[in-house]
Amino acid sequence: MLWQTLQEQTVQLGWSFYGPVLIFVVFISVGIPVWAAIGSAAIAMLYFSGVLPMALVGESLFSGIDAFALTAIPLFILTGDVLVRTGLSRKFLDVAEALTCWARGGFGSATVLVCGMFSAISGSDAAGAAAVGRMTIDRLVESGYPRPYACALVAAGACTGILIPPSIAYIIIGLVLGISASTLFQAALIPGLLILGSILVTNIVVNRRHAYEGGGLISFSEWLAQLGRALRSGWYAFLVPGIIFYGIFSGRLTPTEAGATAVIVTILMGFILGTLKLSDFPSMLMGSAKVNGVILPIIAFSLPLAQALALMGVPQGFVSAVTSITDNPYLLILLMIGILIAAGCVMETTPNIVILAPILKPLADSIGMNEIQFSVMMITSLGVGFITPPLGLNLFVVSGITGESILKIASRAVPFVFFMLIVVLFIAYVPAISTVMLPDAYNI
Repeated sequence: MLWQTLQEQTVQLGWSFYGPVLIFVVFISVGIPVWAAIGSAAIAMLYFSGVLPMALVGESLFSGIDAFALTAIPLFILTGDVLVRTGLSRKFLDVAEALTCWARGGFGSATVLVCGMFSAISGSDAAGAAAVGRMTIDRLVESGYPRPYACALVAAGACTGILIPPSIAYIIIGLVLGISASTLFQAALIPGLLILGSILVTNIVVNRRHAYEGGGLISFSEWLAQLGRALRSGWYAFLVPGIIFYGIFSGRLTPTEAGATAVIVTILMGFILGTLKLSDFPSMLMGSAKVNGVILPIIAFSLPLAQALALMGVPQGFVSAVTSITDNPYLLILLMIGILIAAGCVMETTPNIVILAPILKPLADSIGMNEIQFSVMMITSLGVGFITPPLGLNLFVVSGITGESILKIASRAVPFVFFMLIVVLFIAYVPAISTVMLPDAYNI
């Protein structure tokens, strides 16, 4: 009965929908900022369809960003910027290198760990790939890695930034779908660690096959001594992620409060260490403001866009069209994963969430997928898209900072994509992976 009702509510889409979509595609193709392209398409859709009075657009824009959880976004972005400026990010690398130096591919594994940690805190895969890539790619090459593979390794490691909490992506999708960010953080922990593990395993396997990097030649006492020296030299750097993770997962701090605390602690550490000066603040705040200036307009336009799509019956129409081809839930999940990976290849996380979450969520509901599981599957699939050849965004970032051929990097990224995709399929078909850390109410 419900399904018949949805089909009856579906409207015939015309140029009031396809025209704005065409505007969006044209604007993106000529290099207009994503927020402007989404905003123009949303306003055009509302204007031509007439489903919502234009006088209400301003109110909808304000409502789109009037959420306490959103204040965590600029705080995490600023924390990531301060970590780089104070040199604390290098301490992460030193400790990670000491931790993994016993194994073949040790420095490669250390690079992956630091990429994930930095990207998670900074909130941007691209920023993580750029920042960590500048620190590690030359050292990876010196360790024996081919430069294209070193670039692919950094690009893959940076993908984990949106997958491991605290992640800005989960804050945004929580806002769009009306789910608590803290709940999503708990749900995403195990899937994020599984993705991280798949990248580490891939690097170890590739190293064993090609012998890029040595390792495994030191005794346990030597390894322990190296790790001890690294921790004594840079243990304080881990206060920042420690505060964030403990605060959020213990329930003592909201994501916003954890972000604010992390910013204050990072700045104080910078002053104590002498690596941060008052003169650094203007450029630091300006850099963070520029990143926020890109994200927030997209979020603001998410509400009027979602309203227009809903009132025009686009989600219901999409569900009806897809299920008319097949109603097999396994095939529908594969279809959603394919759409998300393709979207992740060409656009950043935020616009993908804003555009696709309202459309794909009803399809997930129709096959009985838990909203938590859907959110984790969506973000994880987008993460895989960031390194999927030949258009993965992270591939272009590392290509830009190294000058290495994008095609050579893409070919070396294939093993990482393969193993990450296996994890995505497990997340999609095994709900417990996403809900095991949540209350029993979610484990249905």
